[in-house]
Amino acid sequence: MATIKDIAQKAGVSSSTVSRVLNYDSDISVNEATKAAIFSAAEELHYKKKQFFPKIDHVALLYWPKTQEELEDVYYQTLLHEIEKQAPKYNIQLTKYTRSDGIQNVSRDMQAFIVIGWMNHKEIKYLKEMTSNGIFIGTSPDESTFDAVRPNLDSIITQMVDYFISRGHQSIGFIGATDFNIDTEQRAMDVREWSFRESAKYYHLLNENMIFIGNTFSVKEGYRLAVKAIEELGDKMPTAFCVASDAMAVGALQAFNEKDWKIPERVAFYSIDDVSIARYVSPPLTTFHIDIPLMCETALQFLQERVLKGRTITKTTYINGKPVFRKSC
Repeated sequence: MATIKDIAQKAGVSSSTVSRVLNYDSDISVNEATKAAIFSAAEELHYKKKQFFPKIDHVALLYWPKTQEELEDVYYQTLLHEIEKQAPKYNIQLTKYTRSDGIQNVSRDMQAFIVIGWMNHKEIKYLKEMTSNGIFIGTSPDESTFDAVRPNLDSIITQMVDYFISRGHQSIGFIGATDFNIDTEQRAMDVREWSFRESAKYYHLLNENMIFIGNTFSVKEGYRLAVKAIEELGDKMPTAFCVASDAMAVGALQAFNEKDWKIPERVAFYSIDDVSIARYVSPPLTTFHIDIPLMCETALQFLQERVLKGRTITKTTYINGKPVFRKSC
C-alpha cells in the first residue's frame, strides 16, 4: 500500500507538503503545478487516504430474525457477520442482543441501535422511547422515525419478469409467501407478490391459477407449493416461475426433479438471495445476488450521520441486486 513518503518521492517534494496538499490545507504556499503532481502521483500509486472516525460506543446490535429455517437464516447470519466485521472500521462499538435476551434487557444507555430482522409493534415502541437513532436492515417498520436499508425486492421481481419476457416466455408463475403486518398482527401480501402481480398485469399475463403463496419463505414451503402446482396444473404448467427466495426455490426444484420435469427446458426458475447452496442444487439456481456488504456499509454510514452529525430527517435506501445466471433458466 502506497504511503505519503512514496508520493513525496515520486512528486519530488517533502512528505509534509504531500500531507498538507492531500488534506486541502488552505494555508500552504504551493503552486498549482506542484499540487497537480502530488495528486497525479497519489492516483498512480493507488493511494488511499486513511480515514479516522470519532468513536461511537453503546450501540445495540439487535439480532431479531423471526425464523429458524436454516437457509433463510443464512441470509440473516450473513448480515450479522458483515455488520460485526465492518463496525470497527467506522470505530463503532456494538453490543449484541438476541430475541431470546428480550427487548426489556437492552441497555437504556445506548446511543443508537441497529436491527437485523423483524420486530413487533411493542418492541419498536420500546426502542422509540429510548432513541430515534435507529437503523433497520432488511425491514422498514417505521420510516417516519428510523432509518432503513433494504434490498430493492420490487425492482428485482420486475427485472425477473422482464427477463423471462425477453426470453419468449408467455406463461409465468410465482411461488412466494405472505408478509406479517406488525400493526395488525395479520398476514399480508409480501412486496414480491405485489410486484409480480403488477408486472404480470403489465404484460397481460396475470393468471391467479399460477400464483402459489405459503406462510414462510422456507425450503419445506417451497417444496409443498411446488407439489401443489404439479398436481393442480399438470400440462398447463407455466414455462417459468419467479420464486421469492432461494430457500423456497431449493424446495421447488426438488419437487419438480422428483417428478422428472425438465429444468429449464420445460419450466425455468429464477430466485432471490444467492445463498451459497444455490450453485450446488440441480440444476444450479439462477438468482439475484443481494449485496450484503453494501447494505451494511450504508447502515453504518447512516448511523454515523445520526449520532455524529445530528441528522434528524430519516432515510430509507433500497439496494438493487445483481443477476447471477446459472442453469435453472
